[in-house]
Amino acid sequence: MTAWGGAFASARWIDVRHRSEILPALPALTLLHAGPPLRGAPPPAVLQAAIQALLFEELFADPDAARAAIGAGKVRLEPAQDHGVVTPLAQVVSASMLLHVVAVGDTRRHAPLVEGPPPALRFGSLDPGARQRLRILQASFDDSLTAQLRAAPLDLAAVVEAGILGGDECHARTGAAGAALTEALASRDARAATALAGNPGFVLPLLMAAASAALVHRASDVVAIGGNGIDFGLRRRGAAGWRQLPALPPVGGRLPGDELTPPLGAIGDSAVIDYCGLGGQALAIAPQLAAEWRDCLPADALLRRDLITFAGSGIVDAGAVAALGRGPLVNLAILDAAGKTGLIGRGIYEVPPGLFAVG
Repeated sequence: MTAWGGAFASARWIDVRHRSEILPALPALTLLHAGPPLRGAPPPAVLQAAIQALLFEELFADPDAARAAIGAGKVRLEPAQDHGVVTPLAQVVSASMLLHVVAVGDTRRHAPLVEGPPPALRFGSLDPGARQRLRILQASFDDSLTAQLRAAPLDLAAVVEAGILGGDECHARTGAAGAALTEALASRDARAATALAGNPGFVLPLLMAAASAALVHRASDVVAIGGNGIDFGLRRRGAAGWRQLPALPPVGGRLPGDELTPPLGAIGDSAVIDYCGLGGQALAIAPQLAAEWRDCLPADALLRRDLITFAGSGIVDAGAVAALGRGPLVNLAILDAAGKTGLIGRGIYEVPPGLFAVG
């Protein structure tokens, strides 16, 4: 394992199970979202993802009924990371959604399957086709594959290594890592591997779960970090609650026609990848991405990892951040603030160093 992926050493994909199996005490009307606790109403993208989750569960007949139940407080929205789950962007996790089970050492963390390019649940889409695509994808992960994973876990450290060697920073760019995962999966279950065709982002939640497990297993001072579109926050080891600040939007490239679309604040639990030394801390190994974002990167972007991470694991050193006043960089998709368009670009978010202050 190269030094770049040190935090991911021994990461393994060991199972796929429904949320209800992993968290049986969690009620069906409790949904899990990215980032810290919501202070007030969820942003439109998260609200729409919650509606989709309730319809996926067939708990309500239509979007209006689901929306009304959320507005009336009949549905609880809780931070996914407080339950050992990480979820990308606006995606909301419900009881019958399948979750990857990933282990680093004896620590397990979980993340949902993602159904492919837009329109997709993680972008806050209300398109019913996104739900149907997730159902089809879930059906491809049958008992045969899960039995194989339980008997012989898939080596995610090798997937990370393939991504790094292929020029991925394993967050915004995951093509090489995704190809390595598909190849490994094809040797076990051709049906599941075929289902991943056209779904290059499928590998990302697995890497998120591995990063989340690594933060706990490798004794990181910060064990949860992410944004909910309104606030960005972190939770320190042993702390009951989150420290959070208003989330500014990521800055970066926009899709054609969305140059002036108002962006949502930073959102998603995928910041755990960047906190483990990849993503925004690994732009030096993704020169194409660094060149694409050159105009929006801080001057020390390619050196940030050396300044604020532990040399062995690559995990961010919270003490170094507080001392230097420079936060970790997070590579994030940009969603529109109104929840009408979904994905409008990709860019970088600099975590406010004030979140790391002691006291």
